[in-house]
Amino acid sequence: MPRTSEPKLISGNANMPLAKAIARRMSLHRGVNVGLVEARVERFNDGEIFVEVFDNVRGEDMFIIQSTSNPANDNLMELLIMADALRRSSAARVTAVLPYFGYARQDRRTKARTPITAKMVANMLVGTGIERVLTMDLHAAQIQGFFDIPVDNLYASPVFALDIKDHFKDQMSDLMIVSPDVGGVARARELAKRINSPLAIVDKRREKPGEIAEMTVIGDVTGKTCLIVDDICDTAGTLCKAAEVLLENGAKEVHSYISHGVMSGPAVERVTNSVMKSLVITDSIQPTPEVKNAANIRIVPTAPIFAQAILNIWNGTSVSSLFEADTLGPIYDGMYTP
Repeated sequence: MPRTSEPKLISGNANMPLAKAIARRMSLHRGVNVGLVEARVERFNDGEIFVEVFDNVRGEDMFIIQSTSNPANDNLMELLIMADALRRSSAARVTAVLPYFGYARQDRRTKARTPITAKMVANMLVGTGIERVLTMDLHAAQIQGFFDIPVDNLYASPVFALDIKDHFKDQMSDLMIVSPDVGGVARARELAKRINSPLAIVDKRREKPGEIAEMTVIGDVTGKTCLIVDDICDTAGTLCKAAEVLLENGAKEVHSYISHGVMSGPAVERVTNSVMKSLVITDSIQPTPEVKNAANIRIVPTAPIFAQAILNIWNGTSVSSLFEADTLGPIYDGMYTP
């Protein structure tokens, strides 16, 4: 395994604030200044992307921090071109740090003559010379098998558990974790186990794509403070509708914990006007000013867990140790009370 004096970070334009926050956290952990490698990522007049790395990266262990969020195609191409630039500059190893892995929702063929785009993107990343991927809360766990290289998939649920225990410390006995659909039960159950809470499911039926015909709550939510857990909030239509159904079934109040706040289209307006008390998202996708200014949207930082994961990959220690509260708690020390 390549081993240099310090891991080297480089970032595209997808989420520069998160990249700088990761560098700051690594500086705290290492006791030395860890900055981003100087580079420029620009576009020609016709939209072609050009990358130039100014620092010497020969023999270095490089980590590219780049979510493939909106605009997904531009950010994906930036990632691929940066990886090619680093490989041709004789970097010892190139690791792609994708806080949000775009195209993950296209992970299987649901109809005839449709692509499996998640597999295609995996092939592109591997073909560019990327040797390892670090990401968070893949939409489907089997996407890890689409890669022929190591994939470290971090989970937001341990961080959410810290946040819940801090913000709902006086209501822990009244909490109920809710999965907004049957497909997300495993994710919701994992968080419910961490905070020792019961689990309910909102079963939705669609007559056609984009239109929900009926929602049914499986489980007794009467008098409970419900926490809806999911990996992606796109237009927030299903999320807001689920919150309404839970209140209709006797829930005391509804909050949501979502790993990736895509927040496209009318999402912010819907959440702001919804019956949800709060929506908690991570900063895996750079929040827009509208998201930051929304009164009932709160953002949980992921820089501490990503910084530690990068250091663990660099020095060859366990990444899965970050799934445990005993390990993760000290990393978030000062953000949440014990």
